Amino acid sequence: MQIRDLPYSDPGAPDVRSGFRLLLWLGRMQLGGQLKALGWGVLQLASIASFPAVAGLAVTAVVHNSGSDLALAGAAMAVVTVAVTVGDTMLHRVAVTNWITAAARIQQLLARRTAALGATLTRRVAAGEVVAVSTGDIERIGWCVEAVSRFSAALLTTLGVCAALVVYQPQLGLLACAGMLALALTVLPLLPRATRRADTQRERAGRATELAADTVAGLRVLRGIGGEDLFLDRYRRASQQVRHAAVRTARMWSFIEALQVALPGLLLVGVVWYGARLALDGRIAVGELVMVYGAVSFLLLPLQLFGEFAMSYSFSRPSATRAARVLGLRRPGEDHGAARADIPKEEGKVQAPPAETRAPVGLYDPGTGLHAPPGQLTAVVCGDPDAAGRLAERLGGHPASEADVCDGSDTEAWAGSDTADLEGKDAAVQDRRDAAVLGGSDGEPGEADQTGAVHPEADRTGGGEERAAPASVLLDGVPLDGMPLEQARAAVLVQDKDPVLLSGTLAELLDVPSSGQVTSAQALEAAQCGDVLKALVQGSPDADGDPMRARITERGRSLSGGQRQRLALARSLLTDPEVLILDEPTSAVDSHTEARIARELVKLRSGRTTVVFSSSPLLLDRADRVVFVDGSAAAVTGTHRQLLHSDAAYRAVVTREPQGAAPVRAGRRTKAAHTEGVESA
Repeated sequence: MQIRDLPYSDPGAPDVRSGFRLLLWLGRMQLGGQLKALGWGVLQLASIASFPAVAGLAVTAVVHNSGSDLALAGAAMAVVTVAVTVGDTMLHRVAVTNWITAAARIQQLLARRTAALGATLTRRVAAGEVVAVSTGDIERIGWCVEAVSRFSAALLTTLGVCAALVVYQPQLGLLACAGMLALALTVLPLLPRATRRADTQRERAGRATELAADTVAGLRVLRGIGGEDLFLDRYRRASQQVRHAAVRTARMWSFIEALQVALPGLLLVGVVWYGARLALDGRIAVGELVMVYGAVSFLLLPLQLFGEFAMSYSFSRPSATRAARVLGLRRPGEDHGAARADIPKEEGKVQAPPAETRAPVGLYDPGTGLHAPPGQLTAVVCGDPDAAGRLAERLGGHPASEADVCDGSDTEAWAGSDTADLEGKDAAVQDRRDAAVLGGSDGEPGEADQTGAVHPEADRTGGGEERAAPASVLLDGVPLDGMPLEQARAAVLVQDKDPVLLSGTLAELLDVPSSGQVTSAQALEAAQCGDVLKALVQGSPDADGDPMRARITERGRSLSGGQRQRLALARSLLTDPEVLILDEPTSAVDSHTEARIARELVKLRSGRTTVVFSSSPLLLDRADRVVFVDGSAAAVTGTHRQLLHSDAAYRAVVTREPQGAAPVRAGRRTKAAHTEGVESA
């Protein structure tokens, strides 16, 4: 694999059972590059090890006054020099290639895993952890992969040189081999402590990075409440903790490196002293002493390579463990979906036909009994505001974990569990899903299934019985979790309550896959983005009055919350998916703008399935049907006006009135009715 061939067409399926197994898998995937580096490394080190022998021949030729032997030694020296140059150049080239390609493979795997998990990733792994894994940890993993080949070449060359010394000069050879073994055993016990200190430094750096990211993301709010100094002090303390940990780590590694310099020097002094006494006694020649001295001096180079490999492995093992933990995360039903990935597209029930011929599809959640009929705008009101986001993600086919359907006491246990536990629980969830009796092919609710899921007719309290994990959401009767990921993402689009705007021009922001039936102008008009376009043009002098060329800053920080929300809504409308799920799409806009958005949303999504999570009467009054989710079940269904009069719990959530208040009378004007009156006037 060459750098110019990146990215990989298929990075492979990593072994994520442990960090060590992940490193072994990387080595196997780059076996060809490792063997090339090993060969060039042996050539380089063997050539360097040959210098003492050639120098010894030259000294012997001078002692014997042999011109021909001296010329032969000079020719041998030239050959060895060329071999060292070629070997060093090619080793560096191949080793760096191994480093970059290994890092690129892990980066590509992390990107794919992030895309597969979607918004649920940060529920299972902290954002700072993901950033640290995708930056510093990848570099350390690549460093270890690169160091393996040079370590192997150093080990083979060292064994060869030690064997030659023992054969050529048994006394000096045995002394040198024993000294090398003692040096290795002296440094090894220090490596675990150095590794622990480096791991502590990395964890503190990750927490500081996460704190900095959170501070920057909420800077506007912090300035509004005067909280900059508080968060600045927190970051300063976190930064100082990172500095102290880095100093402790540097002290340990500097001590190890000092030992690697001092102890080999003492060994070299001892070998030279003993060899000089043998030469004075006449038991070895001067040329032989020079040869042994040069060989022992050469052994100091592999010793440094051993130390470098030990350092790289010590740093990369925790990094590989964290990378394996992230790569091992699975969304519920993903393995089942992978097994179905080879089904021809023409056999699937929900493949996307041309937009002008496709029929609307329905969405049904057996877990809550929520049903979104085909081609209708369904509004969902949740008694628990936090449950709305989780339910929206579930309808999109990527819930965080089974913890979402458990009671609150289970959540912390899930958060603290390791990857293996999560995979085991997800597998159990999938087994129950596979055994479920699903609804009809048209997406209508079926009879009660074997998972114990709650249906619309069920009592909202659930009877106090323990509820099993719900089956997958059904898209026209097809389990969404069982579909190939690309097909599921194309069919259902979820816009959460805090959408992200990437930096770039407005044209680049709206350059998304779409059906082609909705133009960018229509989407922007439906989202009421007129004032947003003017603001973008005013803030982008280079746009020359063209809103599509206006630049959006990172995360849209130059815009207000409502402006960002409307741009995100326009992007979602332009995509024109078969099912569009919007979580609080108008929570940051004023009432008049919200009313216009509700009106245009109904027009633009006419004949398409749309689910809106909101408690705003302006949106609820425009919906074809409203579903009230109380607890973990869809309690009641009807129109907004019907539920206002018939259900006290629904009325309490929507109107913010006490649950025991009297129902809204026909003559009482709601916010929606008042707005409609203003618009008609």
